Order: sequence, then C-alpha cells, then structure tokens
Amino acid sequence: MKRPPSANQYRTAWAGDLRASEVGEEVRVAGWVHRRRDHGGLIFVDLRDRSGLLQLVLHPQSAPEAHAAAHDLRSEAAISVGGKVVARSADTVNPTLATGEIELAVSELRVLATSPTPPFPIDEDVEVDEVLRLRHRSLDLRRETMRDALVLRDAVVAVMRELLAAEDFVDIETPILTIASPSGARDFLVPARTHRGSFYALPQSPQLFKQLLMFAGFERYYQIARCFRDEDSRADRQPEFTQLDVELSFIGEEDVLALTERVMARVFEIGGFAVAAPPWPRLTYADAIARYGIDRPDTRFGLELHDVGELLRGSEFKVFESVLSASGVVRALNAGAHELSRAEQDGLNEIVQRYGAKAVAPIYAGDGGWRGNLAKFFTAQAIDAVNRELGAQDGDLLLFVADRAEVAAQALGALRLELGERFGLIDETRHDVLWVTDFPMFEWSETEQRFAAVHHPFTAPAPASGASELDFSDPGALLARAYDLVCDGVELGGGSIRINTPELQQEVFKVIGLSEEEAGARFGFLLEALRYGAPPHGGIALGVDRIVAICAGRESIRDVIAFPKTASGVDPLTGAPAPVDSAQLRELGLRTLA
Repeated sequence: MKRPPSANQYRTAWAGDLRASEVGEEVRVAGWVHRRRDHGGLIFVDLRDRSGLLQLVLHPQSAPEAHAAAHDLRSEAAISVGGKVVARSADTVNPTLATGEIELAVSELRVLATSPTPPFPIDEDVEVDEVLRLRHRSLDLRRETMRDALVLRDAVVAVMRELLAAEDFVDIETPILTIASPSGARDFLVPARTHRGSFYALPQSPQLFKQLLMFAGFERYYQIARCFRDEDSRADRQPEFTQLDVELSFIGEEDVLALTERVMARVFEIGGFAVAAPPWPRLTYADAIARYGIDRPDTRFGLELHDVGELLRGSEFKVFESVLSASGVVRALNAGAHELSRAEQDGLNEIVQRYGAKAVAPIYAGDGGWRGNLAKFFTAQAIDAVNRELGAQDGDLLLFVADRAEVAAQALGALRLELGERFGLIDETRHDVLWVTDFPMFEWSETEQRFAAVHHPFTAPAPASGASELDFSDPGALLARAYDLVCDGVELGGGSIRINTPELQQEVFKVIGLSEEEAGARFGFLLEALRYGAPPHGGIALGVDRIVAICAGRESIRDVIAFPKTASGVDPLTGAPAPVDSAQLRELGLRTLA
C-alpha cells in the first residue's frame, strides 16, 4: 500500500490516491501536465504523478490567476496546485480512472518548470523506436507502462526480502571486484591501476562467495545481486542483470525447492500472475529433451516429440537408414491438420537448419496410411506403427528430423515452438511452472576436446542413472544435483547442491581439465576453506529481471530495467561504451590495438 508523502510546500497528497472519501478536503498535489483541455471557459488539466492521474478543473471566476496561468501550460510542465476535492457530476464520472469520481477545483497553480514538446508522446501508449526511448529514458519512464513495470519490480523485490527475512535469512553483500573465472560466459575485466598487468573481474554471480558464507556458518544467506556477463544481449539477457541469490547449509534438494516455491508463489501472487499452487511438477532433463527438445520447455501446448527410429528401421528411405546406421535418431511430431504450401515447407527447413539439421521430412497422414512421395519407401506396418505413436489422423502433418540425437532434439524443439505460435496453440491465459531436474553433470566440447561442467564445476555430481555410486571413469554419464525453475518456456532461475569436500572438488576439476596446480592457483582459497568442515549446502539464483518481465507480460527484460542497454550492448543515454583518453590508458599501463 502506498504511503502518503509528508506534507510540504509542493504536495500534501499523492494525486492518484485521492478518492470520493476526500471530497470537501483542501489538498495540494504536484506532478506533470499529462493533458490540457480548454473548453472556452473551464480549463481541464490531467495531472500525473507516480501514483496515477487526477483531473484538475480551473474556473475563470473562482480562481482567475490560476486560470490565466493554465492557458500557457504545455505537456510535461512540472506544476504544484492547491484546491478542494469535489465530486464529479454523474454524467462526467470516468470509470476507467481510479480517481474518476472526483476532480480538484484549483485555487492556486504554481508552474515549477516548463517543457518543450517531448520527442515522443508521454500520454499515449504508442510504439516508439527503442533507441529513441533509451536516449530519452527519463521521459520514457514517465509513461504509464514503464512506471507500472518499475513499481511492480519494487513490489517483487520487497516481497522476496520480506519472506526470506521471515525465514531467518541474512542479507549479505559480496564483492563486485573479484577474480576471473574459467567457467561460464566471458568476464568483464577491470584493469588494476596499482597492479599493472593484473585485472579484476566483475562477478558473473556471487557463487564462490556465497559458498564461503556457508563455510563461515551464516547458514542462510540471500542477496539481490548485480551480476555481469560479457555475452551477446537478447530479449531476456543483458550484460548486467539482477538476481535473487540464495544459499542454505545443512539441506538437500527438497529444502531448496520447497523454499523457492514458497517465495515464488507469493511473488506470482503479488505480480497478479495466476499459476497453480505448489508443489509444482517436475520433469527430468532427459524427459524434457525427449518430449520437447529443450531443457526449458513450454508445456502450455502439445506437439510433443517422439522417437520413431526403431519403428522405421529397415525402410527403403536411405536418408533415415544412413542416420540410424550411424547411431543417429529419427524424431517426429504431429503438427495436426494443417496444409502447408511448398514455400511454407521450405521455411520449416530454414528453422531446423539453424540448429544444424539438414532438413525436415514432411508427410501427411491420409487414407489410413501416408500421402506423398515419401510414403512409398515405408511398409504399411511401419506406417501404422508411427501413426499410432504420433496419434495421427487423416489430414495430420507429420514432421520428421533425422540426425544426431542432440541436433534432432534442438531442431525439432525449435520447430515445435514455431508451430505453436504460428498455429495459435499457446494458451496465453494459462501459465505453467515446473522444475527441470537431473541434468547431466558434464558435456563434451568438440572444439576444446574436453569435458565442461553443464552448470558450474562447484555443483555436486550424482551417480549415473541406475547407479548407486559415483564413477568418474565415464564422466558423461554422471548426473548433477542441479535444478532449474521454468515458466512458460522461460528459465527463471537455477541452482544446485554444492560440493562440500576438497577431494570431490579436485575430482571435478580433474574432469574439466584443471590440474591440481591450476586449481590451486585459481581456487586455492576455496579448496583451503573446504578442508575445515564445510557443511552440505546448496542454493538457487532467480533472475529478477525475467521474473518481473513475465509477471508484467513484457517480451523483453529491457522494459523492466530502469536503464538497460540495447540488444547490441550500447547505452544510447550515456553513450557507453566509449573510448577513454590516452592519459587514462597510460595510467593503467594499457594501449588499444584499434
């Protein structure tokens, strides 16, 4: 609930908080001219402050000086007015406005600052070029949609803090200037003037520090943390971002998931975002990839993927046979009864080719079998088996991708999302929240010819599926004690149970190619701290920007950040990034190659 401001010379109340219960009261409000309407005698002004809009009425007889001053008012001028709250007549009530039953009969008007015509409308919700919006961000933030987004962000962060404080968490800040990490995205580096040739790194997350806080005995830590990653921007990514960072000691996975559900259920409630009550469904990584082709699936619609390779093995279609004989897969989905033109089918090829697949094989079900040129390569028994697997009926479009397992999953998963949007299959009124668990611990990098940690190398490994003990002889089979929270196909956050012994940490470092000497040089402080009774611990990091964006119904997190960068990482407001002068470079012992 909004608190009224302290009375001062400019205002005694928020304009948007006044209601019919205040009729007859003398008040003073301040804000900006949203609109001005001159009716020949009466002048009406919509005044806007952070709380909303209030209609002002200026009478030439009762307030001649204020009325005269109002003739010269222009949009976005800053004003302070005093007067009496009066009820509107029944035929002038505005039901779409919170203050629509009242208006302020102005007795005094003070113009505090004038304004030229803004570069884009503030009083209309119209499409404006993003670079122009960001260049004039203070004006953009005056617009109702942007104001509401930042107020919602404040409410979300406030409820996070409130709930965690109630559960005995301690808010602790961690360093912004730290050491470069060998995992994850590229670091932003900061040259150290007093140690030439050496660099700080901006933190990609507070990961190691929050683990040290667990070793230190704080047991329950949280932070609304600023994080930095030098990677390409996109709608849900910025070079600097904010996350709710949480870590707990003497816990397991269930404790972290239950806590997160308590916090996020309340956040969704505050955001007016209707989701099912927790506990939320869980999906293993393997099932997510098999059914949706992606580890952050949007489960609001069907079109699930199916592995049909064994059902088609031995066919006369050489494309499928060559892939299957090379240990590849054939996966398919039933797109439903949709006739696509040749050009539209070629467009589907372009989608899967972005993910490394060669092409989509489209086949229409019909006449109890398949229609089209490809049908002749398959037996009636194989066709019938695939139709049963895909639930195909006459007229359904079946789409096949044959390739390596990971390529087929990614390509067909992307195609599924495209078709879901194209055919209007996504129920925008419904929101699905779920956990994805049991991720692989390591993945093989063909470019670097070594294993890399899927999450980060401080995640605790779990035995391979069906095994009871850790076996590092086959790192690719090991699972991770990791979990991600997903909503409507967007990853809202992720975390894991961490390693709490130096021996296990060294084993993981060894798998990702870090020798004991390298591990000691980079993470000696962590390995040393692990020796002194480090408790079982784990946590999660939740993306505040993404959470607010999804609650506010915004496609881009740039619309819920006060001062974001563009998609190319540029700040049109300040001009950053920008060259620095040669004196600064010399002081740092640097020179540019450009």
